[in-house]
Amino acid sequence: MIRHRFNEQLSLLNKLLMEMADMVQEAITKTNKALLEQDIELAQEIIDNEDAIDEKYEEIAGLCLKIIIQQQPVARDLRLISSVLKMITDLERIGDHASDISEIATTITNEPYIKKLVTIPEMSAVTMKMVNDSIEAFVNKDESLARDVIARDDIVDDHFNTVKNDLIALINDDAKNGKQAIDLVMIAKYFEKIGDHATNLAEWVIFSMTGVHKNSQIM
Repeated sequence: MIRHRFNEQLSLLNKLLMEMADMVQEAITKTNKALLEQDIELAQEIIDNEDAIDEKYEEIAGLCLKIIIQQQPVARDLRLISSVLKMITDLERIGDHASDISEIATTITNEPYIKKLVTIPEMSAVTMKMVNDSIEAFVNKDESLARDVIARDDIVDDHFNTVKNDLIALINDDAKNGKQAIDLVMIAKYFEKIGDHATNLAEWVIFSMTGVHKNSQIM
């Protein structure tokens, strides 16, 4: 009976985690769309919806603590709960960064871009897939997929360097490009941070299965 109740709570935990991941992925998608289309209303919607992600974080964290108090999990079960607590922290930060990008986007909606946005949307697509695959790896206990996510962080870093170098060249060509170039570099930097958090997600997925985090045995 106790184990049955525990399994029900774990099932709910998975459901809430997937809901939070969906919210975060939607935020990334809408952020990219608002940026490309210079849509200030959509950008503001993302900023306004940040609280919903925070509320989902609190709901999941509360359930994790309830499970720990009621079930007193050990070994593999404790690793799983601990991993979820870490993962929702990274998901919440991704939501923050989507809002950060949208705030910058609202300041550059009324001016043409100094360069067609190509690499930044690619960064958005890669990071969103990294988040999705991390959650899928967690649900399916797929260590191989989690490691694949970690490897993709290099792609995001390479994209950031491309954006940075292209924008530095535009500033060198014309100093008037400076303000918007800095804004776009900041946007790319936030996407790079999203990639870092997605990598963290995958690392905690591996920990939930192995007890090893970044090559260190913890549990």
